[in-house]
Amino acid sequence: MRLLSVLFALGLAGQQIGDPNWKPKIDKPAYPAGKGPVVLLDEAHNNFHKLDGRYKPFGELLTLDGYRMQANRAPFTRESLAKAGVLVIANALHASNVEKWQLPTPPAFTQEENVAVEEWVKAGGGLLLIADHMPFPGAVADLARRFEITFSNGFAVPRNEGGGTITFRRSDNSLREHAVTKGINEVMTFTGSAFYARTAEPLLVFPGTIQSLEPDTAWKFDDRTDKRFVAGWLQGAVLQHGKGRVAVFGEAAMFSAQLAGENKTPMGMNAPGAAENYRFLLNVMAWLTGR
Repeated sequence: MRLLSVLFALGLAGQQIGDPNWKPKIDKPAYPAGKGPVVLLDEAHNNFHKLDGRYKPFGELLTLDGYRMQANRAPFTRESLAKAGVLVIANALHASNVEKWQLPTPPAFTQEENVAVEEWVKAGGGLLLIADHMPFPGAVADLARRFEITFSNGFAVPRNEGGGTITFRRSDNSLREHAVTKGINEVMTFTGSAFYARTAEPLLVFPGTIQSLEPDTAWKFDDRTDKRFVAGWLQGAVLQHGKGRVAVFGEAAMFSAQLAGENKTPMGMNAPGAAENYRFLLNVMAWLTGR
């Protein structure tokens, strides 16, 4: 199983850092500098991605587009969310999973927090919910279900291939027509997870070559690992909820620019083949803010 060995090696080698040499350029920012909506990036729930770490390129890109980036280090309440135009949750975890990426994967948020987030969205907030490969989907499953999103707590990977990247293309309809995909021809993702949605509008739709591997422990695969085929499932979708909007993605690196492993392999918006990812992210933000 060549693919499994590649993924396992990446998981062990590991460590991913923000690419300090990736410098995005925006000719016409959406807002004057520092005048756009407040974007809160959650850092209160053992998040794998933070503004001063793996999501620094994410924050830099949105700052260039005029958004006001802030870290959220408080539990979700009506008060803590009141100033936000967009809340970004990227790879939250329960404390018990921080050092052990294995089952079970308890919720990252309390039920009170889930209620606060949903009510904030209903009142007009924009939520960008990102859950990468296992264990992250399990940690946000309760919150996602409030928006009729059901995650597979696994690894979405191509079958019978030697790599973990997936390219969604307009030409084969895996990248669907929508305001969010306007002007975009292809988007690359980097493993991640799969989900299905009852009412959401699909953006990134898996072809028949994708399966979800669902191990008990992250990055540990063998021939007994549970599998499910996820053709037609999603890795990106959007929906309206009350007066607010929600964008859901099953992969996090696609919106960063990282260097992964000992060889510092580009992964994310800096990777070969992912040149349009940064404009896709800007489109997502424009849609979430109703622009």
